[in-house]
Amino acid sequence: MRSYLPSYHMETPRDLSSALERMNREPGVWKPFAGGTDLMVLLEAGKLPHRQFLSIWKLPELQGIEVAPEHVMIGALTTYTALQRHETLAREFPLLCRAAAETGGIATQNRGTLGGNIANASPAADSPPALIVYDAELELISAVGARWLAYRDFHTGYKQMTLGRDELIRRIRLPRRTADWKQYYRKVGTRRAQAISKVCLAAAVLVVNGRIADVRIALGSVAPTVARAQATEILLRGELPSGAVLQSAQAALAQEIAPIDDMRSTARYRRRVAQNLLAELFEILST
Repeated sequence: MRSYLPSYHMETPRDLSSALERMNREPGVWKPFAGGTDLMVLLEAGKLPHRQFLSIWKLPELQGIEVAPEHVMIGALTTYTALQRHETLAREFPLLCRAAAETGGIATQNRGTLGGNIANASPAADSPPALIVYDAELELISAVGARWLAYRDFHTGYKQMTLGRDELIRRIRLPRRTADWKQYYRKVGTRRAQAISKVCLAAAVLVVNGRIADVRIALGSVAPTVARAQATEILLRGELPSGAVLQSAQAALAQEIAPIDDMRSTARYRRRVAQNLLAELFEILST
């Protein structure tokens, strides 16, 4: 059953300050509406419970990509299409651009935003594993101030996050330190396009003299939140990417993740696929 449209209300604030003031005055009453790609699916299905929205889509303070010597700053309203087209992101942060290309179809990529993907808080989202690998930070703002938070600490449980009812995600900051690392991204779904992830793995590896000097590995759809494989990373650091090391890493990875059985897949399948993706990463390290 579709939603009854007249039962919903949306307002467009004149600027960011007005939006934050409204959210501060009535916390929890007004929900931000950006690209709307996730919310419109719920609306069409008659499952959108919230009724009052603030359209932040055109607020310039939440837009744009800025490149500085030490980092890249991405506005929360940056679309997946804009991410793919940005030269610095394509060169230094290919995992994020690949995730953007894997998200929905062209229409979704033109409208969906990075900030919206984060705030939707789905463990199956395409961009969060890349953001974890890149040590992303979030700027959260409200009418009373701003704060920076490491993205790895943002999601606290399934669909739960450390975002106040009066706060917005303003920007995402990516440190520029992995450009010369070997990088790998793979999403496994029912189809090759427009599919929700069954398993997603993003990784960046610094190889020095044939050994794994440093490594970052993150997975989606295998836990209530995006999973950072820290125990596997510790096992890999300082090692040559050999078959024996791969077997040990696969065993460690299987213990770190907590996949479930659901309508898209099984826990057993997800665990095995995650191990297979780690093997694909090792193939890249050997070239």
